[in-house]
Amino acid sequence: MSVKREPVRCHWAKTDLSVDYHDREWGLPLHDDRALFEFLILEGAQAGLSWETILKKRENYRLAMDHFDVEKVARYDRRKIRSLLADPGIIRNRLKVEAAIANAQAALRVRDEFGNLDAYLWRFVDHRPKVNRWRSMSQIPATTAQSDTMSRELRQRGFRFVGPTICYAFMQAVGMVNDHLVSCFRHAQLGGK
Repeated sequence: MSVKREPVRCHWAKTDLSVDYHDREWGLPLHDDRALFEFLILEGAQAGLSWETILKKRENYRLAMDHFDVEKVARYDRRKIRSLLADPGIIRNRLKVEAAIANAQAALRVRDEFGNLDAYLWRFVDHRPKVNRWRSMSQIPATTAQSDTMSRELRQRGFRFVGPTICYAFMQAVGMVNDHLVSCFRHAQLGGK
C-alpha cells in the first residue's frame, strides 16, 4: 500500500484554512470586480494582523458587508457603521470600517472612468500576471515599483488602507504576480515554468 504524499507548498500554508486558500485561491488571476473589491477590503483589514485572522473572519465579512456589493457598501451610513463596529465577526476598527466605505465610493468612480475595477487594477501589471521565480520566502519583496505606483494612484483617487505593502499583498492574492515558490506545486499550475 502506497502512502499519498502531500504536494510541496509555500511554507506559510500550514493550517487547514491557509492550505485551502493557498491551493484554491492565492495567486490565481482574478478578474471579477466584486471579488477584487473584496480582496482590496480584506487586505486593508489585515493591516497589523495575520492573514489567518482575516481568513477566519472572511465569511462574517461577506455577511456583514453585503457580500462586498460595492454599490451597497458605498451607501453605508452612520447607523450601518455602528452596526459593523458592534459586530464581533469582523475587525472592529473604525478607521478600517470607514476605509471600506471610502474604498467602495472610490471604486464606483474608477468604474465610471475605466468601465470596471478589473481594467483599472490590472493595468498596473500590463494586464498579465508577472511570474516570479523565488526559491525562498526571503527573496519575496514586501513592495515593488508596481505596488508603489498602485498605492500612490489609489490614494490619489480616495482609497484608504492601500499602502505599498498592502497593494503588493493584494497583487499576490489576486494573481497579478505569481509569488509561489518554484518548489511549490502551484507555481507551475499558475504559469511558472
